[in-house]
Amino acid sequence: PMTPPMAHEPMLLLAVTEFVANSAAFTYFTAGALHRTISSDTLPRQFPLQLRTKSMEVFSPQLQERYPDQPMELHLWARQQPLLSCHPDALHGTLFSSAEAFVVLPNATRVPAFLLNIDANVTGKPTITRNRLGGTVRLTGLVPDPELPQGLPVLQVKRLETVLKFGLWLFGVPQANSKCCPCPVP
Repeated sequence: PMTPPMAHEPMLLLAVTEFVANSAAFTYFTAGALHRTISSDTLPRQFPLQLRTKSMEVFSPQLQERYPDQPMELHLWARQQPLLSCHPDALHGTLFSSAEAFVVLPNATRVPAFLLNIDANVTGKPTITRNRLGGTVRLTGLVPDPELPQGLPVLQVKRLETVLKFGLWLFGVPQANSKCCPCPVP
């Protein structure tokens, strides 16, 4: 239990408990809202890695040999409910996600390429600038764990991890931060 501070002038008091944060995470998870399909069309043009087998050659040369310059799709989802913890200055979270890559053949058939379980730690901090309430998100850890379908060679996980971290740092975190847009405080 916490007693709210007393003030003699108008103020905004925002309190989030772990129960509220984890209830929201549970709701999004069970509703299936934590799924996303990514193709080359949905990636920013300046993203360092396009979703084609030719771009994946550095991680799995045999994939390019088997399916020369074919488009790919990435299916992302939460494997389990995100875990959130509240601290006085920030909201910390652990996200348990999976990314499954598919090669899209000319007849629109999808062939599994690899499954990558990715656990990420993030920190979100609220901010107040002038009379605006906002927040920032920071990636504090990322752990990829690959699984490959039968017959495909080992994936160069360290290289892929580096690109994932770079992509999240360059695009994912800024996009999350843009969603934390400052809202006017009355």
